[in-house]
Amino acid sequence: MELIGLHEEQSLALNHLRKESLDIYNRLHSTAEDIEFVRTVRLTYQHLPILPNQRCGLWYVDPQMARQEPAYFKSTDGHFGNWSFNLRRPNLHLLSMIVSQGGMILVDSTRSGKRIPDALSKTVPIWCAVINRAVQRKYPDKHKADWDLELYCPSGTVSAQEKSQIEARLDGWVDSLVGSSYILSDLFRPLHPFWITPSTSVFPSLDPGPTQRFYPIVCVSASKQIQEGMERRTNGFVYVQGSGDDHELWGMGLTPKLFWTYQDELLRASRSELPELIKSLLGPCIMATQPLHREWGMKPTPIIQVGGRILICSTSAIPTDFSGTIPGIASRTSFLIVSASSALIGGGFEADNVLRLQMADGRKDQILYLQSILPRSMAFIESRLSRGESVCVCCDSGKDASVGVALAALQLFFDDKGASATTHEEQDTLRHTATKQSISTRLQWIISSRPEANPSRATLKRVNEYILTSPSFRRQRGVE
Repeated sequence: MELIGLHEEQSLALNHLRKESLDIYNRLHSTAEDIEFVRTVRLTYQHLPILPNQRCGLWYVDPQMARQEPAYFKSTDGHFGNWSFNLRRPNLHLLSMIVSQGGMILVDSTRSGKRIPDALSKTVPIWCAVINRAVQRKYPDKHKADWDLELYCPSGTVSAQEKSQIEARLDGWVDSLVGSSYILSDLFRPLHPFWITPSTSVFPSLDPGPTQRFYPIVCVSASKQIQEGMERRTNGFVYVQGSGDDHELWGMGLTPKLFWTYQDELLRASRSELPELIKSLLGPCIMATQPLHREWGMKPTPIIQVGGRILICSTSAIPTDFSGTIPGIASRTSFLIVSASSALIGGGFEADNVLRLQMADGRKDQILYLQSILPRSMAFIESRLSRGESVCVCCDSGKDASVGVALAALQLFFDDKGASATTHEEQDTLRHTATKQSISTRLQWIISSRPEANPSRATLKRVNEYILTSPSFRRQRGVE
Protein backbone atom coordinates (compact mmCIF):
# COMPACT_ATOMS: atom_id res chain seq x y z
CA MET A 1 0.00 0.00 0.00
CA GLU A 2 2.86 2.37 0.82
CA LEU A 3 4.40 1.66 -2.59
CA ILE A 4 1.08 2.41 -4.31
CA GLY A 5 0.78 5.67 -2.41
CA LEU A 6 4.33 6.66 -3.30
CA HIS A 7 3.67 5.87 -6.96
CA GLU A 8 0.53 8.02 -6.95
CA GLU A 9 2.41 10.92 -5.34
CA GLN A 10 5.15 10.67 -7.96
CA SER A 11 2.56 10.53 -10.74
CA LEU A 12 0.80 13.62 -9.39
CA ALA A 13 4.11 15.46 -9.09
CA LEU A 14 5.04 14.60 -12.69
CA ASN A 15 1.63 15.71 -13.93
CA HIS A 16 2.03 19.00 -12.06
CA LEU A 17 5.48 19.54 -13.57
CA ARG A 18 4.16 18.79 -17.04
CA LYS A 19 1.28 21.23 -16.56
CA GLU A 20 3.67 23.96 -15.46
CA SER A 21 6.02 23.25 -18.37
CA LEU A 22 3.17 23.66 -20.87
CA ASP A 23 1.71 26.75 -19.18
CA ILE A 24 1.84 29.50 -21.78
CA TYR A 25 2.32 32.22 -19.15
CA ASN A 26 5.48 30.46 -17.92
CA ARG A 27 6.66 29.92 -21.47
CA LEU A 28 6.30 33.52 -22.62
CA HIS A 29 7.95 35.02 -19.55
CA SER A 30 10.79 32.48 -19.78
CA THR A 31 11.27 33.47 -23.41
CA ALA A 32 11.38 37.14 -22.42
CA GLU A 33 14.12 36.38 -19.90
CA ASP A 34 16.15 34.57 -22.56
CA ILE A 35 15.66 37.43 -25.01
CA GLU A 36 17.45 39.78 -22.61
CA PHE A 37 20.48 37.46 -22.65
CA VAL A 38 20.45 37.35 -26.46
CA ARG A 39 20.36 41.15 -26.54
CA THR A 40 23.46 41.23 -24.32
CA VAL A 41 25.30 39.03 -26.80
CA ARG A 42 24.07 41.19 -29.69
CA LEU A 43 25.40 44.34 -28.03
CA THR A 44 28.77 42.65 -27.48
CA TYR A 45 29.14 41.80 -31.16
CA GLN A 46 27.35 44.66 -32.87
CA HIS A 47 29.54 44.26 -35.94
CA LEU A 48 28.10 40.79 -36.66
CA PRO A 49 24.68 40.03 -38.17
CA ILE A 50 22.34 37.97 -35.99
CA LEU A 51 20.12 35.16 -37.27
CA PRO A 52 17.65 32.83 -35.54
CA ASN A 53 18.00 29.14 -36.23
CA GLN A 54 14.72 27.81 -37.58
CA ARG A 55 12.39 27.12 -35.84
CA CYS A 56 13.02 27.55 -32.12
CA GLY A 57 15.45 30.43 -32.52
CA LEU A 58 12.72 32.63 -34.01
CA TRP A 59 11.33 33.21 -30.50
CA TYR A 60 14.56 34.77 -29.24
CA VAL A 61 15.65 37.18 -31.98
CA ASP A 62 13.87 40.44 -32.72
CA PRO A 63 12.90 40.21 -36.41
CA GLN A 64 13.65 43.92 -36.81
CA MET A 65 17.28 43.24 -35.85
CA ALA A 66 17.68 39.87 -37.57
CA ARG A 67 18.93 39.25 -41.07
CA GLN A 68 16.35 37.88 -43.47
CA GLU A 69 18.48 34.98 -44.71
CA PRO A 70 16.92 31.74 -43.44
CA ALA A 71 19.27 29.58 -41.34
CA TYR A 72 18.29 25.98 -40.78
CA PHE A 73 20.73 23.79 -38.88
CA LYS A 74 18.72 20.80 -37.70
CA SER A 75 19.49 19.09 -34.40
CA THR A 76 18.81 15.65 -35.85
CA ASP A 77 21.82 16.12 -38.16
CA GLY A 78 23.91 16.26 -34.99
CA HIS A 79 22.26 13.48 -32.97
CA PHE A 80 24.63 10.76 -31.83
CA GLY A 81 25.18 8.22 -34.59
CA ASN A 82 23.09 10.28 -37.03
CA TRP A 83 25.69 12.97 -37.79
CA SER A 84 25.32 14.47 -41.24
CA PHE A 85 26.13 17.29 -43.60
CA ASN A 86 22.68 17.25 -45.15
CA LEU A 87 22.54 18.38 -48.77
CA ARG A 88 18.87 19.25 -48.26
CA ARG A 89 20.00 21.88 -45.74
CA PRO A 90 23.42 23.09 -47.02
CA ASN A 91 22.98 26.72 -45.87
CA LEU A 92 25.44 27.80 -48.58
CA HIS A 93 23.49 31.01 -49.12
CA LEU A 94 24.84 32.24 -45.76
CA LEU A 95 28.44 32.30 -46.98
CA SER A 96 28.18 35.55 -48.96
CA MET A 97 26.74 37.29 -45.88
CA ILE A 98 29.45 35.81 -43.65
CA VAL A 99 32.17 37.06 -45.99
CA SER A 100 30.70 40.55 -46.38
CA GLN A 101 29.89 40.96 -42.66
CA GLY A 102 32.89 39.14 -41.18
CA GLY A 103 30.93 36.30 -39.53
CA MET A 104 27.53 35.80 -37.90
CA ILE A 105 25.64 35.14 -34.66
CA LEU A 106 23.29 32.14 -34.71
CA VAL A 107 20.67 31.80 -31.95
CA ASP A 108 18.93 28.63 -30.82
CA SER A 109 17.82 26.98 -27.58
CA THR A 110 17.34 23.57 -26.03
CA ARG A 111 15.22 21.90 -23.39
CA SER A 112 16.36 20.46 -20.05
CA GLY A 113 19.20 17.98 -19.95
CA LYS A 114 21.49 19.87 -22.30
CA ARG A 115 23.50 23.06 -22.14
CA ILE A 116 23.70 23.47 -25.91
CA PRO A 117 21.38 22.02 -28.58
CA ASP A 118 22.87 19.46 -30.96
CA ALA A 119 22.22 21.90 -33.80
CA LEU A 120 24.83 24.26 -32.31
CA SER A 121 27.20 21.78 -30.67
CA LYS A 122 27.54 19.38 -33.61
CA THR A 123 25.52 20.29 -36.73
CA VAL A 124 27.14 23.73 -37.04
CA PRO A 125 30.69 22.45 -36.30
CA ILE A 126 30.22 19.77 -38.96
CA TRP A 127 29.01 22.46 -41.38
CA CYS A 128 32.03 24.67 -40.68
CA ALA A 129 34.55 21.82 -41.06
CA VAL A 130 32.97 20.47 -44.26
CA ILE A 131 32.77 23.94 -45.83
CA ASN A 132 36.41 24.69 -44.92
CA ARG A 133 37.65 21.40 -46.38
CA ALA A 134 35.51 21.69 -49.51
CA VAL A 135 36.69 25.25 -50.17
CA GLN A 136 40.33 24.25 -49.77
CA ARG A 137 39.83 21.34 -52.17
CA LYS A 138 37.93 23.35 -54.77
CA TYR A 139 40.04 26.52 -54.58
CA PRO A 140 43.61 25.36 -53.78
CA ASP A 141 46.12 28.19 -53.54
CA LYS A 142 49.10 29.23 -51.47
CA HIS A 143 47.23 31.10 -48.77
CA LYS A 144 45.23 27.93 -48.01
CA ALA A 145 48.34 25.84 -47.31
CA ASP A 146 47.81 26.35 -43.56
CA TRP A 147 44.01 26.50 -43.85
CA ASP A 148 42.27 25.43 -40.66
CA LEU A 149 40.54 22.11 -41.32
CA GLU A 150 39.87 21.15 -37.69
CA LEU A 151 36.52 20.07 -36.32
CA TYR A 152 35.76 22.28 -33.31
CA CYS A 153 33.14 21.19 -30.79
CA PRO A 154 32.29 22.67 -27.36
CA SER A 155 34.31 21.00 -24.63
CA GLY A 156 32.22 19.26 -21.99
CA THR A 157 29.36 18.80 -24.46
CA VAL A 158 30.87 16.56 -27.13
CA SER A 159 33.15 13.76 -25.95
CA ALA A 160 36.53 13.05 -27.54
CA GLN A 161 35.22 9.70 -28.74
CA GLU A 162 32.17 11.22 -30.45
CA LYS A 163 34.30 13.96 -31.99
CA SER A 164 36.65 11.32 -33.38
CA GLN A 165 33.74 9.41 -34.91
CA ILE A 166 32.46 12.57 -36.59
CA GLU A 167 35.94 13.44 -37.93
CA ALA A 168 36.15 10.06 -39.64
CA ARG A 169 33.10 10.99 -41.74
CA LEU A 170 34.05 14.55 -42.72
CA ASP A 171 35.86 13.79 -45.99
CA GLY A 172 32.93 11.67 -47.20
CA TRP A 173 30.61 14.64 -46.69
CA VAL A 174 33.13 16.87 -48.48
CA ASP A 175 33.04 14.48 -51.45
CA SER A 176 29.25 14.72 -51.54
CA LEU A 177 29.26 18.53 -51.40
CA VAL A 178 31.97 18.98 -54.03
CA GLY A 179 30.22 16.44 -56.27
CA SER A 180 26.80 18.08 -55.91
CA SER A 181 25.22 20.65 -58.21
CA TYR A 182 25.61 23.39 -55.61
CA ILE A 183 27.89 26.33 -56.38
CA LEU A 184 30.40 26.68 -53.55
CA SER A 185 31.89 30.16 -53.26
CA ASP A 186 35.51 30.75 -52.30
CA LEU A 187 36.33 32.06 -48.83
CA PHE A 188 39.19 34.33 -47.81
CA ARG A 189 39.28 32.79 -44.34
CA PRO A 190 37.99 29.57 -42.78
CA LEU A 191 34.89 29.38 -40.61
CA HIS A 192 35.38 28.94 -36.87
CA PRO A 193 32.52 28.21 -34.43
CA PHE A 194 32.31 29.62 -30.89
CA TRP A 195 29.72 28.96 -28.20
CA ILE A 196 28.03 31.26 -25.71
CA THR A 197 25.45 30.28 -23.11
CA PRO A 198 23.98 32.11 -20.07
CA SER A 199 26.66 30.36 -17.99
CA THR A 200 29.51 31.79 -20.10
CA SER A 201 31.52 34.05 -17.80
CA VAL A 202 33.80 35.63 -20.42
CA PHE A 203 32.69 36.14 -24.01
CA PRO A 204 35.35 35.39 -26.66
CA SER A 205 37.18 38.42 -28.02
CA LEU A 206 36.18 38.80 -31.67
CA ASP A 207 37.30 42.25 -32.70
CA PRO A 208 36.64 42.93 -36.37
CA GLY A 209 39.54 43.66 -38.65
CA PRO A 210 41.95 42.29 -41.24
CA THR A 211 44.03 40.54 -38.57
CA GLN A 212 41.19 38.12 -37.82
CA ARG A 213 42.30 34.76 -39.20
CA PHE A 214 38.79 33.28 -39.41
CA TYR A 215 35.11 34.08 -39.82
CA PRO A 216 33.53 33.64 -36.37
CA ILE A 217 30.27 31.69 -36.23
CA VAL A 218 28.97 32.63 -32.77
CA CYS A 219 26.53 29.96 -31.60
CA VAL A 220 24.26 31.30 -28.85
CA SER A 221 22.24 28.88 -26.73
CA ALA A 222 19.68 31.29 -25.32
CA SER A 223 18.29 29.38 -22.33
CA LYS A 224 19.79 28.85 -18.92
CA GLN A 225 20.51 25.20 -18.19
CA ILE A 226 18.21 23.90 -15.45
CA GLN A 227 18.72 20.32 -14.35
CA GLU A 228 15.00 19.70 -13.85
CA GLY A 229 14.13 21.93 -16.81
CA MET A 230 12.19 24.41 -14.66
CA GLU A 231 13.00 26.91 -11.92
CA ARG A 232 10.66 29.12 -9.89
CA ARG A 233 11.09 32.87 -10.16
CA THR A 234 10.13 35.34 -7.44
CA ASN A 235 8.09 37.46 -9.86
CA GLY A 236 5.35 34.86 -10.31
CA PHE A 237 6.35 32.45 -13.04
CA VAL A 238 8.24 29.20 -13.44
CA TYR A 239 11.25 29.48 -15.74
CA VAL A 240 11.13 26.80 -18.46
CA GLN A 241 14.39 25.98 -20.24
CA GLY A 242 14.04 26.04 -24.02
CA SER A 243 10.58 27.53 -23.69
CA GLY A 244 10.29 28.35 -27.41
CA ASP A 245 10.62 24.72 -28.47
CA ASP A 246 7.65 22.86 -29.99
CA HIS A 247 5.26 25.80 -29.68
CA GLU A 248 2.47 23.76 -31.30
CA LEU A 249 2.14 21.91 -27.96
CA TRP A 250 1.64 24.96 -25.77
CA GLY A 251 1.20 28.08 -27.91
CA MET A 252 -2.60 28.04 -28.46
CA GLY A 253 -1.91 29.06 -32.06
CA LEU A 254 0.66 31.70 -31.11
CA THR A 255 3.65 31.95 -33.44
CA PRO A 256 7.01 33.74 -33.09
CA LYS A 257 5.87 36.39 -35.56
CA LEU A 258 2.71 37.08 -33.58
CA PHE A 259 4.66 37.08 -30.32
CA TRP A 260 7.08 39.75 -31.54
CA THR A 261 4.25 41.86 -32.98
CA TYR A 262 2.29 41.91 -29.68
CA GLN A 263 5.08 41.22 -27.20
CA ASP A 264 4.22 44.03 -24.78
CA GLU A 265 0.52 43.15 -24.58
CA LEU A 266 1.25 39.44 -24.12
CA LEU A 267 3.75 39.98 -21.32
CA ARG A 268 1.49 42.46 -19.50
CA ALA A 269 -1.45 40.05 -19.48
CA SER A 270 -2.14 37.93 -16.43
CA ARG A 271 -2.18 34.15 -16.62
CA SER A 272 -6.00 34.11 -16.70
CA GLU A 273 -6.17 36.84 -19.39
CA LEU A 274 -3.71 35.24 -21.81
CA PRO A 275 -5.98 32.67 -23.52
CA GLU A 276 -8.61 35.25 -24.47
CA LEU A 277 -5.97 37.77 -25.54
CA ILE A 278 -4.31 35.22 -27.82
CA LYS A 279 -7.68 34.22 -29.23
CA SER A 280 -8.41 37.85 -30.06
CA LEU A 281 -5.01 38.27 -31.73
CA LEU A 282 -5.35 35.16 -33.85
CA GLY A 283 -8.29 36.60 -35.80
CA PRO A 284 -6.29 39.44 -37.38
CA CYS A 285 -3.34 37.07 -37.76
CA ILE A 286 -5.38 34.58 -39.80
CA MET A 287 -6.70 37.40 -41.94
CA ALA A 288 -3.12 38.56 -42.48
CA THR A 289 -2.27 35.23 -44.11
CA GLN A 290 -4.54 36.28 -46.95
CA PRO A 291 -3.05 38.81 -49.37
CA LEU A 292 -4.07 42.33 -48.49
CA HIS A 293 -1.45 44.05 -50.64
CA ARG A 294 -2.00 45.39 -54.13
CA GLU A 295 1.55 44.54 -55.23
CA TRP A 296 3.52 41.32 -54.95
CA GLY A 297 4.57 40.82 -51.31
CA MET A 298 7.63 38.89 -52.40
CA LYS A 299 8.23 38.07 -56.04
CA PRO A 300 8.27 34.38 -57.00
CA THR A 301 11.64 32.64 -57.09
CA PRO A 302 12.76 31.54 -60.56
CA ILE A 303 14.76 28.28 -60.69
CA ILE A 304 17.92 29.51 -62.36
CA GLN A 305 19.12 26.15 -63.72
CA VAL A 306 16.09 25.98 -66.06
CA GLY A 307 16.18 29.62 -67.06
CA GLY A 308 13.31 30.61 -64.78
CA ARG A 309 10.76 28.46 -66.67
CA ILE A 310 9.65 27.12 -63.27
CA LEU A 311 9.04 29.54 -60.37
CA ILE A 312 7.95 29.03 -56.73
CA CYS A 313 6.13 31.32 -54.32
CA SER A 314 3.74 31.35 -51.36
CA THR A 315 0.07 32.18 -51.77
CA SER A 316 0.40 35.01 -49.23
CA ALA A 317 2.75 36.83 -51.61
CA ILE A 318 0.12 37.04 -54.35
CA PRO A 319 -1.50 40.50 -54.54
CA THR A 320 -5.23 41.08 -54.22
CA ASP A 321 -5.25 42.66 -57.67
CA PHE A 322 -3.79 39.52 -59.16
CA SER A 323 -3.69 39.91 -62.93
CA GLY A 324 -1.95 36.64 -63.82
CA THR A 325 1.38 38.34 -64.49
CA ILE A 326 4.63 38.87 -62.60
CA PRO A 327 6.44 42.21 -62.91
CA GLY A 328 9.87 41.79 -64.48
CA ILE A 329 9.07 38.42 -66.06
CA ALA A 330 9.01 38.86 -69.83
CA SER A 331 7.47 35.52 -70.80
CA ARG A 332 3.82 34.75 -70.22
CA THR A 333 3.40 32.93 -66.91
CA SER A 334 0.76 30.44 -65.85
CA PHE A 335 0.00 29.78 -62.19
CA LEU A 336 -0.52 26.51 -60.39
CA ILE A 337 -1.87 27.06 -56.87
CA VAL A 338 -1.84 24.14 -54.41
CA SER A 339 -3.53 25.30 -51.23
CA ALA A 340 -5.36 24.00 -48.16
CA SER A 341 -7.56 27.11 -48.18
CA SER A 342 -10.94 26.92 -49.89
CA ALA A 343 -11.15 30.70 -50.36
CA LEU A 344 -10.47 32.13 -53.79
CA ILE A 345 -8.25 35.17 -53.49
CA GLY A 346 -8.52 37.94 -56.02
CA GLY A 347 -10.35 37.99 -59.32
CA GLY A 348 -7.25 36.89 -61.21
CA PHE A 349 -7.66 33.40 -59.78
CA GLU A 350 -10.44 32.89 -62.31
CA ALA A 351 -8.06 33.58 -65.22
CA ASP A 352 -7.55 30.91 -67.88
CA ASN A 353 -3.83 30.70 -67.07
CA VAL A 354 -4.47 29.60 -63.47
CA LEU A 355 -5.10 26.10 -62.11
CA ARG A 356 -6.08 25.87 -58.45
CA LEU A 357 -5.87 22.54 -56.61
CA GLN A 358 -7.02 22.08 -53.04
CA MET A 359 -5.17 19.95 -50.50
CA ALA A 360 -6.90 17.70 -47.95
CA ASP A 361 -6.25 17.01 -44.26
CA GLY A 362 -4.12 14.37 -42.56
CA ARG A 363 -3.46 11.01 -44.22
CA LYS A 364 -5.88 11.80 -47.05
CA ASP A 365 -3.66 14.74 -47.92
CA GLN A 366 -0.78 12.44 -48.89
CA ILE A 367 -3.01 10.12 -50.93
CA LEU A 368 -4.52 13.12 -52.71
CA TYR A 369 -1.08 14.62 -53.34
CA LEU A 370 0.18 11.41 -54.95
CA GLN A 371 -2.89 10.35 -56.90
CA SER A 372 -4.41 13.69 -57.90
CA ILE A 373 -2.29 16.79 -57.19
CA LEU A 374 0.89 15.56 -58.87
CA PRO A 375 -0.76 14.03 -61.99
CA ARG A 376 -2.99 17.05 -62.60
CA SER A 377 -0.11 19.43 -61.94
CA MET A 378 2.16 17.67 -64.43
CA ALA A 379 -0.51 17.70 -67.14
CA PHE A 380 -1.03 21.44 -66.61
CA ILE A 381 2.69 22.24 -66.49
CA GLU A 382 3.43 20.18 -69.62
CA SER A 383 0.72 21.97 -71.60
CA ARG A 384 1.95 25.41 -70.51
CA LEU A 385 5.63 24.71 -71.11
CA SER A 386 4.78 23.42 -74.58
CA ARG A 387 3.36 26.88 -75.35
CA GLY A 388 6.61 28.53 -74.35
CA GLU A 389 5.19 29.81 -71.06
CA SER A 390 6.76 29.77 -67.61
CA VAL A 391 4.89 28.19 -64.69
CA CYS A 392 4.77 29.59 -61.16
CA VAL A 393 3.89 26.97 -58.53
CA CYS A 394 2.41 28.35 -55.29
CA CYS A 395 1.47 26.79 -51.97
CA ASP A 396 0.51 28.20 -48.57
CA SER A 397 4.09 28.18 -47.21
CA GLY A 398 6.04 28.36 -50.45
CA LYS A 399 8.30 25.70 -48.94
CA ASP A 400 6.64 22.29 -49.14
CA ALA A 401 3.81 21.27 -51.49
CA SER A 402 4.86 23.73 -54.21
CA VAL A 403 8.46 22.53 -53.96
CA GLY A 404 7.33 18.93 -54.47
CA VAL A 405 5.34 19.85 -57.58
CA ALA A 406 8.22 21.92 -58.98
CA LEU A 407 10.64 19.07 -58.24
CA ALA A 408 8.54 16.58 -60.20
CA ALA A 409 8.29 19.02 -63.10
CA LEU A 410 12.06 19.57 -63.17
CA GLN A 411 12.61 15.81 -63.41
CA LEU A 412 9.97 15.13 -66.04
CA PHE A 413 10.38 18.15 -68.32
CA PHE A 414 14.05 19.21 -68.05
CA ASP A 415 17.19 17.19 -68.66
CA ASP A 416 20.29 17.04 -66.45
CA LYS A 417 21.61 20.26 -68.01
CA GLY A 418 18.35 22.14 -67.46
CA ALA A 419 17.28 22.05 -71.11
CA SER A 420 13.56 21.66 -71.77
CA ALA A 421 12.34 18.28 -73.06
CA THR A 422 9.90 19.31 -75.78
CA THR A 423 8.79 15.98 -77.20
CA HIS A 424 6.94 13.08 -75.61
CA GLU A 425 9.86 10.80 -76.49
CA GLU A 426 12.28 13.04 -74.58
CA GLN A 427 9.91 13.22 -71.61
CA ASP A 428 9.47 9.44 -71.58
CA THR A 429 13.23 9.07 -71.51
CA LEU A 430 13.51 11.43 -68.54
CA ARG A 431 10.91 9.44 -66.60
CA HIS A 432 12.40 6.04 -67.44
CA THR A 433 15.96 7.12 -66.61
CA ALA A 434 15.02 8.99 -63.44
CA THR A 435 16.72 7.91 -60.23
CA LYS A 436 16.70 9.08 -56.65
CA GLN A 437 20.01 10.76 -57.41
CA SER A 438 18.67 12.67 -60.42
CA ILE A 439 15.68 13.82 -58.36
CA SER A 440 18.03 14.83 -55.52
CA THR A 441 20.10 16.88 -57.97
CA ARG A 442 17.03 18.77 -59.08
CA LEU A 443 16.09 19.42 -55.45
CA GLN A 444 19.53 21.01 -55.13
CA TRP A 445 18.63 23.28 -58.05
CA ILE A 446 15.56 24.44 -56.14
CA ILE A 447 17.39 25.00 -52.84
CA SER A 448 20.18 26.91 -54.62
CA SER A 449 17.62 29.39 -55.91
CA ARG A 450 15.22 29.29 -52.95
CA PRO A 451 17.08 28.48 -49.69
CA GLU A 452 13.89 28.58 -47.62
CA ALA A 453 12.54 25.57 -49.56
CA ASN A 454 12.00 22.82 -46.99
CA PRO A 455 9.88 19.98 -48.36
CA SER A 456 8.79 17.44 -45.79
CA ARG A 457 10.00 13.85 -45.90
CA ALA A 458 6.43 12.81 -46.79
CA THR A 459 6.32 15.19 -49.76
CA LEU A 460 9.65 13.93 -51.09
CA LYS A 461 8.49 10.32 -50.71
CA ARG A 462 5.37 11.05 -52.73
CA VAL A 463 7.42 12.72 -55.49
CA ASN A 464 9.81 9.76 -55.66
CA GLU A 465 6.88 7.35 -55.71
CA TYR A 466 5.09 9.30 -58.44
CA ILE A 467 8.14 9.39 -60.70
CA LEU A 468 9.77 6.02 -59.96
CA THR A 469 6.71 3.77 -59.50
CA SER A 470 4.18 2.67 -62.13
CA PRO A 471 0.66 4.10 -61.69
CA SER A 472 -0.92 0.66 -61.26
CA PHE A 473 1.43 -0.26 -58.43
CA ARG A 474 0.84 3.14 -56.74
CA ARG A 475 -2.92 2.55 -56.75
CA GLN A 476 -2.53 -0.92 -55.24
CA ARG A 477 -0.15 0.12 -52.50
CA GLY A 478 -1.57 3.52 -51.60
CA VAL A 479 0.44 5.61 -49.13
CA GLU A 480 2.38 3.89 -46.38
